[in-house]
Order: sequence, then C-alpha cells, then structure tokens
Amino acid sequence: MLKSPSGGAGHGIAATDSRLMSIGTVLNVLREEFPDITISKIRFLESEGLVEPQRTPSGYRKFSAQDVERLGHVLRMQRDHYLPLKVIREHLDAMGRGEAAPLPALSRQRDGEAVLEAAERPTAARIGRAQLLAAAEIGEQELEEWESYGLITPLPDGAYDAEAVTVASLVAELGRFGIEPRHLRVMKGAADREAGLVDQVVAPLRRHRNPQTRAHAEARAKELAGLTVKLHAALVQTALGVRLP
Repeated sequence: MLKSPSGGAGHGIAATDSRLMSIGTVLNVLREEFPDITISKIRFLESEGLVEPQRTPSGYRKFSAQDVERLGHVLRMQRDHYLPLKVIREHLDAMGRGEAAPLPALSRQRDGEAVLEAAERPTAARIGRAQLLAAAEIGEQELEEWESYGLITPLPDGAYDAEAVTVASLVAELGRFGIEPRHLRVMKGAADREAGLVDQVVAPLRRHRNPQTRAHAEARAKELAGLTVKLHAALVQTALGVRLP
C-alpha cells in the first residue's frame, strides 16, 4: 500500500508497481474509496494543476502510482476537511518543497468570511454556510439558486450535511458544460425516489430496539446507496451508448 503525501497509509488506494495506468484504470482504483469520482473530475483536478500525468505520443494520459496517491489525497482533503482546491494545492506544494505544512481547515468566521486555521482532523460531518461556499468555490447567489431548485437543502439549524460540498462541486462542474440547475431537477427527483427505495428496505431495522440492529441498518443503507449509484451510472452509460475508458 502506498504512502500518502502526509506520510499515512493510502486508505485503500493500492498501486504497488511502477507501471503507468490509463485514466480508466485510475477511475476504478479511486472508486473503491470515492464512489462518486468521475473521469471529468479527474480531468478537472488535472486542469487545476493538482496532478500532472504523463502523456503518450498520441496524447493519452498515463498516471503513475504517485499520481493516483496524490489524487486520493486531494479527494480526501476535499471530503474530510472541506478545503477549496487553491488551499489544497498550496498545502501539497509546500509538502513537495519539504516544508512543514500543518493541514488547514475551515473552522470559523471573521467578519462574515471563512478563516483557515490549523487542524489535524475534522470533528463533524456538518459544515456552515461560509464553509460550504469556500469549499465548493461558489458564490452566495449560486447557492441560493441551487437551494431554490432543491439541489442543496440546509438542515433545520441552518448548517449543511458535509455531502453538500460534493453536490455543489458537481453542480458547478456540470454548469461548465451548459447544464443549468433547472435541468437537474429530474436528477434530484430520481435520487429522492432511489433514496425512498433504500429507506423502505432499512426502515424496519432502524426502528428495532437493539442498538446493534440499528447500527446494522446504517451499514446496510450505505451499502445499498453505493449499489444504487453504480446501477444509476451503468444505466445512464447504457442509455447514451457510451462506455468509460
């Protein structure tokens, strides 16, 4: 198992030899830990200078084991620490220069703006509005529009589930292809129906008096969610007649 840039284990991303990998192979490796990763996301991270794969004479990307580990580290910092790409890039560049680089985290506000502070690990799967805006690199107007279409929904106390960062980033990425939030309502409806199906399966377990059974319900819900995501992706690819490389 590879070591991450921070010196820790590679969190399930294993590539133990020096052979170069295609972007499709990299996608399959990363999906073990990041089920929502897409080729577009990998290309976007490359365009942002967070990874620099080699190119064949015909122009195909070829990734080393170190490239894959770096991608995993970037995705982990987004997922677990809600950091904007600019901050992640600066952190990795500092580590590449051999400098001490404590991992920053968005943890409080000053004069209405998010402030970066040193932190070792996130402590909650909830973030504030300013954190969401900074992590997804979007503006207040964009977030308000996405909320009006139900793509992102704040919790009763005004905070957001950490997964809102992933949703916001994907909505923004689709926007670069001309797909507007209003176009995504059909996807939100499909996601709600899929969630309802999973909930029907696990609801009896969640109501059980035994705490272990309730815990099993959460694990089962996570497993079913992963399967529905994979099925949805496969159905979309089949409908379009495309196949990921």
